[in-house]
Formats: sequence, structure tokens, C-alpha cells
Amino acid sequence: MSRNRRLILSSPSEVWDLLSDGSRYGEWVSGTQQVTAADPHWPEVGARLQVRVGLGPLTLDDICVVRISEPRRRLELEARAEPFGAARIAMNLIPWGEHTLFVLDWHPLRGPGIRMHGLPVDYVVSIRNGMMLTKLARIAVREHRDNADSAPRSARSR
Repeated sequence: MSRNRRLILSSPSEVWDLLSDGSRYGEWVSGTQQVTAADPHWPEVGARLQVRVGLGPLTLDDICVVRISEPRRRLELEARAEPFGAARIAMNLIPWGEHTLFVLDWHPLRGPGIRMHGLPVDYVVSIRNGMMLTKLARIAVREHRDNADSAPRSARSR
């Protein structure tokens, strides 16, 4: 299992808003080339997100299915990338003052990833997931700042 943590200088609600927009996963999920379809009820349990992942001309179509959804707190996905199997991706949003401590756990569920599971694979996944959280944090902070800048002066002084 790979576990990454990141303090995001935005509220859990603001971070959840990003997670709730399936069409935006390509902005922050490393390796995603394109979101090809997102169920309109994303991120409710059972909703699907279809993405094309890869590097350069080597691509693979992947499906993410929501397994657990607790708005503004927790989102767990099953990512299926045949023939490589499936993985559990658990995202926990922990309030940290006015910010969010984001904890991301990744664990293979089935397929060859189970046999390759261990230090080398976890290390590579941890690097990838760290890059993802950096992108997510940058987007969340930028949007938080943009929302604060566009708020009426009277609302900002409260």
C-alpha cells in the first residue's frame, strides 16, 4: 500500500468540490490524458468515470467506480485498468483548522499488481500520488484565492 499526505490550504468543502467534478480529474490525476465520460451523479456510490491514461502513444482506458462517498470527508474508488487489474484509491479529507489534511491510500485489489506489490511498486506509486496531490493542492489554493478575491468587500471583512 502507498500512503501520501498533503496539507491543502483550502477547506474540505472546496477540495470536495474539485473531487465532485469528474470532468476535472485530468487536471490533477497524473497520467490521465483525457476524461472520456463521467456519470452525471458523480461522486455518488456506483458512479463511473472513464479515463484514458498513458504516456505518449501508449494508452489504456480505465474505469473508476465510486465505492464509498461521504461528502466533504471521504471518497473511495476502485480503478480498473485491464489487463493490469484493479486498485483501491481512498481519499480522506480531514479538517485541519480552516484547511484540509488530504490522505491518499492506494492498494492493489486484483490482477498482476497484487504479485508486484511491495517496496519498488509502492515507491513509484507514492511518487506519482505525491505529484497528484501537489497538482490538486495548487488548483484548490488557486481557486480558493480567486473566490476570496471575487467576494464582495463586505463579505471579506466579516
